[in-house]
Amino acid sequence: MSVLVYTESEQGTFKKAAQEVVSYAKGIADAMGTTVTAVAVNGEGPESLGQFGASKVLAVKNEALQKFNAQAYSDVIAAAAREEGAKVVVIASTANGKFVAPMVAAKLEAGYVPNVTGLPENTEPFQVKHSVFTNKAFATTEIKTDIKVVGLAKNAYGVHENATDAETVDFNPETNNGSVETVSVDKATDKVTIADAEIVVSGGRGLKGPENWGMVEDLAETLGAATACSKPVSDMGWRPHSEHVGQTGKPVASNLYIAIGISGAIQHLAGINASKTKVVINNDPEAPFFKAADYGIVGDAFEVVPQLTEKLKEFKAQNG
Repeated sequence: MSVLVYTESEQGTFKKAAQEVVSYAKGIADAMGTTVTAVAVNGEGPESLGQFGASKVLAVKNEALQKFNAQAYSDVIAAAAREEGAKVVVIASTANGKFVAPMVAAKLEAGYVPNVTGLPENTEPFQVKHSVFTNKAFATTEIKTDIKVVGLAKNAYGVHENATDAETVDFNPETNNGSVETVSVDKATDKVTIADAEIVVSGGRGLKGPENWGMVEDLAETLGAATACSKPVSDMGWRPHSEHVGQTGKPVASNLYIAIGISGAIQHLAGINASKTKVVINNDPEAPFFKAADYGIVGDAFEVVPQLTEKLKEFKAQNG
């Protein structure tokens, strides 16, 4: 009857999203008077998940699962849920999580709610609050099925240490790799990824050309942030499409989102609306982004951004 949680890892390292979903699952488990069981696929040091509240870890070691395959991973998670008799399954609402969670729900004949923003408002009946209409509103939904699948929105709950001695058990169920094969995965290994970033620095057409992107990268490096861009910028080839954020690109739910020279088209705002604090730098005071931003600077980005970066560097130097 434990709460089951799937923990994502990359090249063996558990993502921050994995720590967050375990923390969240612990909150549900406490409310239901039960414990947390985590599923870790090829993750190194699975016992470390006990730091965030997992009492048991089902450690899957399978070379065939080194590359993400939604069909196979959903088989593993569903098998784990049956093995543990879990009534609640928690999966992060990441790109992979949103792919695999509906498959898990179908296999378990479970109700599924993605983009959940907090602990259940009630466990009997089981009601959760989640974002809808591309983060423009919230809804409270009751899951009436015997098994519930919950998709936790990024940065919605946070990482909470709740040290538990985690029992690690080998778990290797049969999987079906289906008809999809991952041939190769190309990643930039020396940069913070948009998916994992606490801070994102994004640029738009106001930067006038790719040759001016150095100041965006300098600010991002100073802040330990990921770099991103608006759709027109990626369409023009100034930046790779992997950096395009917005409704038609990658959604962003960072703690801080800094938009430089981005006017704020509705599609862009919809994609970054889940970010907690939004800052815009633009020389047009009528730019739509100012209405959505928490803080705004009206000014020339080519003057404002270098000064901001310099002040941040000075602050870091003084404060170690």
